[in-house]
Amino acid sequence: MQATRRHFTVSAAMLAVSALLPFTVSAQTVEDIQKKGKLVVGMLVDFPPYGIINEKNQPDGYDADVAKLLAKELGVAVDIVPVTGPNRIPFLLTNKVDALVASLAITPERAKQVLFSSPYSAASIVLYGESKIKITGPADMKNLRVGVARASTQDVAVTKAAPEGTQIRRFDDDASAMQALMSGQVDAIGCSVTVAAQIAKRAPAGKFENKFQLLQQNMAVAMRPGQTQLADAINAAIAKNIANGELNKLYQKWLGADLPKLD
Repeated sequence: MQATRRHFTVSAAMLAVSALLPFTVSAQTVEDIQKKGKLVVGMLVDFPPYGIINEKNQPDGYDADVAKLLAKELGVAVDIVPVTGPNRIPFLLTNKVDALVASLAITPERAKQVLFSSPYSAASIVLYGESKIKITGPADMKNLRVGVARASTQDVAVTKAAPEGTQIRRFDDDASAMQALMSGQVDAIGCSVTVAAQIAKRAPAGKFENKFQLLQQNMAVAMRPGQTQLADAINAAIAKNIANGELNKLYQKWLGADLPKLD
């Protein structure tokens, strides 16, 4: 009995470990998904405007629309499964979802775990300021007052780009930095294109403009290692819908700006 228990314990432990290893997960083809009749997609629902829960208590947002578009290209329905930042890759690697459309930025570390598609979106940080002030690059920031949300990605990007003499003014959040720009306390701010679009809606037409891009993080669909056929189909769908403008329409719908150039 003891030997049997030991054998069971060891076997259970091995199964638990193997479930976490990417190479133990079987590859899934386009034919598998079409036979099933749906593409199961993991998506963040707490990351507006990319992922939200709408008034009908359904997943919505830019990523949701992209997932629906990709499923349509494959000729199947879409089933969106809410995931979190920490569990999205484990959900993929343990077969709970077919793919992730979950605002996942492409990084070398993640590329060791998952198979990335070509980019379908990007989070862009820009320098946004008064149109009357000429700013074409980092050198022009010298002696200007530039606002950022303290300890944010844009704080890091502005600090890295700013030449000596730039007056970097740090605020508690994006809303405070935005208000500082609109009230004239700063000449420009480092912010996401989403925040820039919000300012453009509130300010007089033409008062502010994007000056230059500070940082861009490209986002891609994530699949399991070995899902190369599915990746080819997803890449073809992304390329098609960039070329025909459909992804740009979705980006404008949710982020109020044009889809950035994706390399």
